[in-house]
Amino acid sequence: MDIGFIGLGQMGCPMAKNLINAGHRLRVYDLIPNAVDLLVKEGAEAAHTAHMAVENADVVISMLPAGEHVKQLYLESNLLDSINTSTLVIDSSTIDPDSARLVASEAKKRGIRMLDAPVSGGTAGAQAGTLTFIVGGEADAVSMAKPILQVMGKNIFHAGANGAGQVAKICNNMLLAITMAGTAEALQLGVEQGLDPQVLADIMNNSSGGNWVLQRYNPYPGVMPEAPASHDYQGGFRVELMLKDLGLAEQMALSQTSRTPMGALARNLYSIHSAQGSHARDFSSIMQLYQRHIDE
Repeated sequence: MDIGFIGLGQMGCPMAKNLINAGHRLRVYDLIPNAVDLLVKEGAEAAHTAHMAVENADVVISMLPAGEHVKQLYLESNLLDSINTSTLVIDSSTIDPDSARLVASEAKKRGIRMLDAPVSGGTAGAQAGTLTFIVGGEADAVSMAKPILQVMGKNIFHAGANGAGQVAKICNNMLLAITMAGTAEALQLGVEQGLDPQVLADIMNNSSGGNWVLQRYNPYPGVMPEAPASHDYQGGFRVELMLKDLGLAEQMALSQTSRTPMGALARNLYSIHSAQGSHARDFSSIMQLYQRHIDE
């Protein structure tokens, strides 16, 4: 299958590699030439513009930082006018639902099927091909996309109409941030009272406080050798990206006057943590916010 892939960052690059390894023909584009060169070495064809990337493609996949970039790509640059009506468009960026709905609506006016399909699983999931895709769009388009998405992911959920994928992803990440902040706080409290963090984590994980963070992503250094916390919080899902998603959650809440006090508190905590120089660290480094407070 001929695939045009736009956006070769920390997530897009490994996703594209998995498609190449599965035998698909990729034409790739990114604003950073080195990112394109890396994929060319893996067997992709370089596109010098986004318009070249989508030419005669069966599927177009984009992975961009924010809604403004998605709108600029598809609408302001008139990319939709260069895409065939037989082409399926999948945007895996995590953006605000309104932007996703707007771009999908403009695509539909041109007879193009488009899905919003943000992902969960981080860079490790992208590399391993075990991402979770949370998809918004029409059911027949989701069925068409599944063989492609299954190359890059382990779980595929159809959340509803266009924009629903973004809503579900934002809700998930808001809860993840709340859980991470609370787990780190509880662990630090126990350590300050003399408990071994590994012992405390085992106790909580097998008690009513058990959660995904304790099971898979412990924020205390040394408890889980494979977790970013044990590697100076490098890799994984950056604080700046979690802060972006929490901002999207707050924006979504304001649009419907929804009450999200815990989400707002998590955003405030991550904002403080980011401002202290941790924006590029993994989001589990929120652990250091509590430790830093004690040290002071």
